[in-house]
Amino acid sequence: MNTLQLIEKQGYTIVQLNRGKVNAINHEMVQELRQTFRELQKNKAVRGVILIGQPHYFSAGLDLIDLIQYNESQINNFFGAFGSLYQDLVRFPKPFISAITGHAPAGGCVLAVTCDNRYMATGDQYVIGLNEVAVNIQISQDLIEAYTFWIGEGLANRYILEGKLLSVQEAVNCGLVDALFPLKQLLDRAEHKMLQYMKADQEIWVNTKQKLRKHWIDRLDQNAGNSLKEAATLWWKPEIRAKMEAYVQSFSNKKKK
Repeated sequence: MNTLQLIEKQGYTIVQLNRGKVNAINHEMVQELRQTFRELQKNKAVRGVILIGQPHYFSAGLDLIDLIQYNESQINNFFGAFGSLYQDLVRFPKPFISAITGHAPAGGCVLAVTCDNRYMATGDQYVIGLNEVAVNIQISQDLIEAYTFWIGEGLANRYILEGKLLSVQEAVNCGLVDALFPLKQLLDRAEHKMLQYMKADQEIWVNTKQKLRKHWIDRLDQNAGNSLKEAATLWWKPEIRAKMEAYVQSFSNKKKK
């Protein structure tokens, strides 16, 4: 695999996002994540999964530098695959923990909110949140439901409309993140929680997770294709396209310096 690294442990697997230092999400990463989690779900020897990023970046979100070059068919395929990945992860039945090693805006937060627990690295510079509105990407009903599940309707409503990125302390205070730990301790704490889950009878644990998520899963958008088609259509809106191209150019200029 080109974008992921798997670390096999006794009874569980660590999936590390491994696409450069910022782990920006492109179609290849989405495809590899979908295939990996399908295989991990089927593998009876794997009782749980920890998702982790690189130091200082869990994932910077969608790779606009890559995506801006996609043609219409490729963009449609990407949004469709990303939406399907999200639903796959929400339905993933086994213990699923994210060790958020740093920044997790937009697409990075999308991956994190599907997990049962989110532990994040301490650091005033790190941010997390669904800031799609602020970056001119249409948010889906599925993601609104995810935010609502974890932080409640009122905060979800305000934060999504503002395109707000939360500091680590704000994320803990509102319940989006469970706890903060120094970066060097983060994976150990996630593994500690995984081992705690693995002490329970697996069938009982899985059944209980399914019951806890029943209303969330029942509300997954069965017509997600329409929402994703909307996002793909707005992607080509001239004024939005111009803003994205300006952002990409600005980012590219910074990299050259």
